[in-house]
Amino acid sequence: MSNPLTHIFLIDDDQIFRLGLSAALESFPDLQIVAEVDTATKTLERLADLQRNGVVDLIIFELLLGRTHSNAFSGLSLCQQIKKNYPDLPILLLTSCSETTQLAAAKKLGVEGYCLKGCEIGLIVEAMRRLRAGESYWQTLSAPPLSISPPSWHYKLRQSGLQQIENTLALVTSQLQNPNLSKLDWLFWNGRRRELLAARWLVNQLLPTDAIVIEQEGGRERGRWGDGERGGEVPRLGAGVGSNSQLSVSSQVLIPQDGVLAKLQSGLPNLTDIPLEIDILQVEKRRDLLYIVLQKFEEIVETLRFSQVTIEQLPRTRSRLLHDLWQVSLTDFFGKYSTLPVDNRELAFVDSLLQDTSIVQSAILDKIPLVVELLGNRLFDAPLMIDNVPYSAGTPEVLARSELLRENLIIQVANAVTQPLLNQFADIEAIKQSFYDQHLISSREIARFRNNLSWKYRRVELIDEPIAIFESRYDLFVLSEIGIKKTSIYAPRRQELEQLRGIQLVVTIAYEFRDAIAPRLRGTVAWVGQGVVYILTQVLGRGIGLIVRGVIQGVGSALQDTRLGKDGERGK
Repeated sequence: MSNPLTHIFLIDDDQIFRLGLSAALESFPDLQIVAEVDTATKTLERLADLQRNGVVDLIIFELLLGRTHSNAFSGLSLCQQIKKNYPDLPILLLTSCSETTQLAAAKKLGVEGYCLKGCEIGLIVEAMRRLRAGESYWQTLSAPPLSISPPSWHYKLRQSGLQQIENTLALVTSQLQNPNLSKLDWLFWNGRRRELLAARWLVNQLLPTDAIVIEQEGGRERGRWGDGERGGEVPRLGAGVGSNSQLSVSSQVLIPQDGVLAKLQSGLPNLTDIPLEIDILQVEKRRDLLYIVLQKFEEIVETLRFSQVTIEQLPRTRSRLLHDLWQVSLTDFFGKYSTLPVDNRELAFVDSLLQDTSIVQSAILDKIPLVVELLGNRLFDAPLMIDNVPYSAGTPEVLARSELLRENLIIQVANAVTQPLLNQFADIEAIKQSFYDQHLISSREIARFRNNLSWKYRRVELIDEPIAIFESRYDLFVLSEIGIKKTSIYAPRRQELEQLRGIQLVVTIAYEFRDAIAPRLRGTVAWVGQGVVYILTQVLGRGIGLIVRGVIQGVGSALQDTRLGKDGERGK
């Protein structure tokens, strides 16, 4: 049987790619591109026109439409709108995006297929035909996947139980939102909610599926996704002081399924112009530290989910939570019982580093933004404010924003773990050999690196942070597939602005003065410039032109008179 004719609606802002795909599909008569668009606005308008007559059978979509990798979730918003308007119209993501967080969000929205740009045309054609037939197709990104046995009976029972818990939790949450509840009823439903959260936590801990399980395989560690969708290498943990051996790993370590692990596989270079404490670490140590902080953060989130903490208590426990995260991450990274030979004695290494608690707390931990909002969203499905608009939990915008906040938190806590090392043991040879990048191992480079960090903190405190407050934004450090980048998000900071004093206040006043005077100054300069141009061209220029013309005419007349005089003499 021949394949049915498939009318394709192509959404991509790369004109060269659209031309190449159109040329490649000419060899397949059952696949026909009927429309091409390059923006979200054109997509909704053109698709509405075509679907009035049922013309489109399949959408091919670039998820990173018109955006950079760090802000690619605008494509998810368009996916959500398309699925809302045309739920039965299949979407194939033919995209350069490979981040699992974004792809998982797209799949949750109902997107049926995915292929990575650059794959063979035969693979793309197969995906198109399968989606046209009502199936789904998601390209495997990893190396040869590990074998996964079919879902067992207890896996299916687990899924059914979790669904029942979620349904009941939704009913209980709706009851708690009733403003007319009596105090006794509120206590009953709140207790019921805690029981359900505890039950969900226990099920996920005892029978996890959305996790990577580290297994020993032939002397090396391999990872597999619990749901069977992905396999590949996973990062190992860091070594203790003065040792090249890796920290011991339990037989099963659970890590959340998201795109952070993929980003940690890069070289993690600092792509910003701002020095970070973790820049001094070797690439492997940097990766290990970020991995440990990520793991400890998720453990704390699950512990909070199991505890009886309420959303109102989060602001009061924020500092303690970040301190605990920093302490357990530092202890795991350097080794709880590590010692350091100093002056012919063995120094308790971690205990010495933990003495910098107050410095780290005030310099780094207390300045990590929007931690309470992140935890409220993770634990209680609280909405997040994005550009001063509340977005419900689970929406693509909230997933993107919470991912940025979490990545910034992980990077900042990793900086906090490294700071005591630089403060107390920066130039110890055992430390340099075990942890430092080879390009920063000399005493001169270490001193220069520490000086750059000191200047960074002064600049941030006196200039950068007041400007950020004045401009109502937070600067975040985030992970990408090629390194650590900086991004900014809008957030009202009026209360902080009113509390600025001293040099910080002077900086904001200077910026406000510049904003106030700059347009007038530019207008004045432009007016003066126009006047100068007018004088030079219309007055002086014309005057000089008349003078030169008069001189030329006078010279011409003199020459003519001279010539006539000579001719007259000849005539005589």
